[in-house]
Amino acid sequence: MSFKVGIVGLPNVGKSTLFKALTRKQVDIANYPFCTIEPNVGTVAVPDFRLQKLSDLYNSAKIVPTVIEFVDIAGLVKGAHEGQGLGNKFLSHIREVDAICQVIRAFEDPNVIHVDGKINPISDLEVINLELIFADIETVKKRLTSLASELKGGKEKMLLKTNETLLKIKDALEKGIMASAIGLNEEEKFLIKELNLLSLKPTLYALNVSEADVKSEKKEILGKYNLPLDSEKVILVSAKIESELAELPSEEAKKYLEELGLEESGLDKLIRASYHELNLITFFTAGPKESHAWTIVQGTLAPQAAGKIHTDFERGFIAAEVINWNDLLDAGGDVKAKEKGLIRLEGKGYVMKDGDVVEFRFNV
Repeated sequence: MSFKVGIVGLPNVGKSTLFKALTRKQVDIANYPFCTIEPNVGTVAVPDFRLQKLSDLYNSAKIVPTVIEFVDIAGLVKGAHEGQGLGNKFLSHIREVDAICQVIRAFEDPNVIHVDGKINPISDLEVINLELIFADIETVKKRLTSLASELKGGKEKMLLKTNETLLKIKDALEKGIMASAIGLNEEEKFLIKELNLLSLKPTLYALNVSEADVKSEKKEILGKYNLPLDSEKVILVSAKIESELAELPSEEAKKYLEELGLEESGLDKLIRASYHELNLITFFTAGPKESHAWTIVQGTLAPQAAGKIHTDFERGFIAAEVINWNDLLDAGGDVKAKEKGLIRLEGKGYVMKDGDVVEFRFNV
C-alpha cells in the first residue's frame, strides 16, 4: 500500500516543475495557468540507507524499497469552490490524497508570470486555505441537513455526538479556521471521517525559494514574507535546483549537492516530512533473496504488520522474530544475533517500531 501526497497551489508557483524533479517523470510544463488538467501521479521509491545496509549484510539479490505517491493537481484560483478555473476538478482530486503539500512561491522572476500579477506568499496561502474551508463548509452543511432528518427518528447517542461535532467544525470554518486547527479528538475524527474534509488533511508547506535562499533558515524566510506557519511543517526547496538534480546520474547529483552545500535533496526532505505528517514508520524483512522495506502507521500491531506482506500472514499469525536493524548489523547477521540473544520473540500485542527487522511465524 502506498500513500498519496497531493501537490497543490496556485498556477505558476512551481508545482509541476517540483513534481517532475521529485518523480523524474516527464509532465507537461508551460508558463501559463491550468497547464496541468488531469492530476499526474508519480510513484517514488523512498530513500532509506538502512535498506542498502541490510542488503549488503545479506548480499540480497534484490532490493525493494517502500514507495510514496506524489500527485500533481491542477492549480486552483480564488473562487474554486464556486467552480472558478478548474475548481471542482481540483476539489475532487484533492479529496483522494492522504496529505497535502502546498507549494508556495517565494521567489522573484519577471519571466515567470503570477496569476495575480505579483508575488505575495501570504495571500497565496490564504487563497488556498479559504478555498478548502469554503468547500468544507458546504460539505458540513449538507451532512447537518441529512442528520436533522435522522435525528427525528430518535436521539441516538452517536448521532447526537456527530451533530455536536459538525456544529463545532462549522462554527470554526465560518470564522476562517481550518478544521485541522480545532483540536478534534479521535472519537470526533472517527465520527466525521466519511466526509473526508479537505481542511482536516495533514498539510506540509513547500516554499519554492530562489537558489540563493535555499540554504537559509526556515524562520528567516517565514519572517521575510510574514507567513504564519509552523516551521516544522515547512520545507525550503528550489524547484530549479531540484529539476537540475533530476537530470543527473545519482553520483553526479550527489556531488552537485555537495558543491551547493546541501546535505540532501528536496525529495528526501519532502518524503521525511510526509512520513512525519502521516505518522508513518518503516519495518524491514531481509535475507539473501531480497531486502524489503514496508510502510505502516505508527502504533500498528505485529499481526497487522504481517498482513501488509500477505493477508495469510495476519490470519495465521503465531509470533514475530524481531530485532532492531542496527543491532542486527552490529551482530553481523541473524545467526550471531540469535547466539547473543538479540532477537526477540514477540506476540500479537507487540507494537511495531521504526527500524524493526522481522521474520513472521504463521500457520497457512
